[in-house]
Order: sequence, then C-alpha cells, then structure tokens
Amino acid sequence: MRPLVTTEAHKTNKAAELVCSNSLKSKAPGSAPALLKDEMRRMGSLVLQVADLHSVPGGDALTVDRDLFSNAMDHALRSHPNITWVSGEVTEPFPGAINLLATGPLTSPKLTEWLGKATGEDQLYFYDAIAPIVDAKSIDWDHAFIANRYGKGGEEAYVNCPLTELEYSAFYDALMSAEQVVPKNFEKEKFFQGCQPIEAIAATGKNSLRFGAMKPVGLNAPGTEKKHHAVIQLRPENRSKTAYNMVGFQTKLKWGEQSRIFRMIPALKNAEFLRLGSIHRNTFVCSPKALRADLSLKKSPDVYCAGQITGVEGYLESSACGLLAGLFIAQKLEGLPISAPPATTAIGALLSFLICSPAKNFQPNNIQFGLFETLLFRNMEGLKKDAIREQIAIQTREDFSAWSDGQRLLTNSGGESRISASL
Repeated sequence: MRPLVTTEAHKTNKAAELVCSNSLKSKAPGSAPALLKDEMRRMGSLVLQVADLHSVPGGDALTVDRDLFSNAMDHALRSHPNITWVSGEVTEPFPGAINLLATGPLTSPKLTEWLGKATGEDQLYFYDAIAPIVDAKSIDWDHAFIANRYGKGGEEAYVNCPLTELEYSAFYDALMSAEQVVPKNFEKEKFFQGCQPIEAIAATGKNSLRFGAMKPVGLNAPGTEKKHHAVIQLRPENRSKTAYNMVGFQTKLKWGEQSRIFRMIPALKNAEFLRLGSIHRNTFVCSPKALRADLSLKKSPDVYCAGQITGVEGYLESSACGLLAGLFIAQKLEGLPISAPPATTAIGALLSFLICSPAKNFQPNNIQFGLFETLLFRNMEGLKKDAIREQIAIQTREDFSAWSDGQRLLTNSGGESRISASL
C-alpha cells in the first residue's frame, strides 16, 4: 500500500524495507537460526539470496545493507514475469480467489479490523521498539575500539563504546528518570521479550543491562587485557560503514531524552543520530486458534497468512513462514495433499509452534531449540550442550532431506536463475 498509505515505521515505498534490525540472526554452525537458514536456502529463499548478495560484516550474524537489500528485493519482485504489482490499500481479501495476507505486524487498521472479525480476536498486538542509528563521522574514536565479541565472526565489525563504573552509574540514573512515550489510554503496554526497550530492561535492576545490551565480557581493546564495566556495541548499517546501529538499544524514550542520555556515553558524546529510536504497535493473530495446519484461516480457508502477522518474530522467521505458505498454496493449486516439514526440522518446528501451541496467552516467538520436537532429545542424557546441539543438527538435516526429497514442488525449474540474473 506504500507510498499511498504509510505506517508508523516505514520511510520508503520499497519492498522488504527493514525498519528494525538489519540482522537475519546467527550464522554460527549448529545454531537454531543457522539451521533454519540452511533449510530456507534449500527451498530457494529469495530473501536469503538477496541477503547473501548484500551482506555487511556482522560477526556471527548475517547482517545486510538495508538499502541495497530493499532495493534488490523490490527490483526482483517488480521485474518478475509472473507478478503484477498494484499499489493501494487492501481493506479485505478478494472474494473468489486465494489470498495470502503477508502484511506484516504493521497491517493497516482497516485490514486489521477485518482480520479481527475473521478470527474473533480484537486485542492481538504487542509493542515493538526501534534502536537509534549513529552517523559514523560523529563517533569519538578516542573512546571506542573495533572488535567482535571473543574475536568471532571473521572480519571485525563492531564498534565498542566502553563505560567505567562511574559512567555507567550516571548513565543508568539518567535512563531511569528520563521521559518516555506513553501508550494510548485504551491500550496496555505489551512487549515481545526479545524487543524490550532498554529502559524496561534496566527497570528490573541496575546491572540488568550489563548482562544484555551492555554486556562487557569478551570485548577487550586490541592489544590489551583491560576489562570494562559496560560496553555498548554499534553494528554497521551499510557496506560503506557510514552508519551504525546501537545494538539492542530499542527504546521508547522521547527523542530529546535519547539525544541527551545517549551522548553521556563517552564515544557518543558528539553523536549525530541519523535515526532516533521509536515505538510502534504490531499486530498478530492467535495462530493456534485461528489457523489451519496449512496457515489458512479456519473461518476463511481461501485466505492464508504468512510472516510476522502469524506470531513468528523476526525477519528470518517471517521469511521462513512465507516460504511455507507459498508451498501450501502451490500444493492446493496442484490438488496435492498438504505436506509439511516434520517438527524435527527447524522450519517444521516453527510451524508446529504456530499451530500446536496452547491458544491461551499465545505470544510471538523466535526460532530456538526449545521449539524443536522433544523426541530429538531422547538418548542424550549426560551430553553437554554443544554435543546435544550437534546431534540435533545432524538429525534435523537428515529429516529435512528425507522430507524435501519427496517434494516435487520444491524442484526449481529455472525460477532461481531468473531471479539471480535480475539481482
């Protein structure tokens, strides 16, 4: 619908505009996000093709230049021979056709109203917060150093901004007394655990940030063994490294307060902010109650849902959900029975979470080992965590191969090469 109708967070009319993090999560071998990415690549994920082409250094994470990524996604979709692009707001599904609602958490109010009626829910939302972006030229390099945590991830990417105990104490006190943006009177603040504002985390205890977004462990200045009391990390936003994201610093502070308080960090005392943090409302359905096993609505079987609107959380998980929905729609059009990946695979575990979780108090979730089918953990008593995860990785790859080998619709007939050429 953009640019004719905008949202609280988007700034452009491009497809796949990343409004929060520019990260598609860990690529560390054996991690749950890496296993999910492996399966998505084998399914021909356009998102990961584009992300790999436009990645920027991010330590253990797959991070992208958000502008190059969005431009390439936009071009691939608009130039695809089977896609007709029409701009405009859709307020309800088209009758007599298969519809896929992939409208994301910032679904327009009118379509959200239809969705609420179709699912019997009217309070499915959580608040999401965005972290600030800093102009690289304004960083005080006398008080910063470049290093990845524990030296992992190849090319050193992160700018580290350390604080002494006194500096941290002053920063914390200022954060706790700062003015915040308040929610609308009729809404209760509900935050997804992985996107909590720093001030909400800080409110749980003075040292809570030092175990999260300001964790100092594994971050020593090159050539020294000096330990820091707290460290804020900045991650490159683009390939030219002219802009850096304040990692984990989602916030609902008023903009004037952000500028004042974040400049208390020695390396950011002269910081110029290309984007300040903000907060917006996200919409999602209660998938266990509202969706069938093929991600179609129980009350409207020709309407499918995909992405963050289903209750997965994160760009990577949203993209995986879109792959599944597309496959299920293709199976329906071909007259084939629905064939979903088993819950012992990463993408199957994500689907199982959406469909099989208890409907009461359903909340969004990321990909993580706790979602995997519990049968995987049999006969693993006594093994250490790394050994358990290694065994899980072996089993998930075997189970995904066994499933995907039988999926005729996953056989790529030239579409991938057309897409790659267009990028």
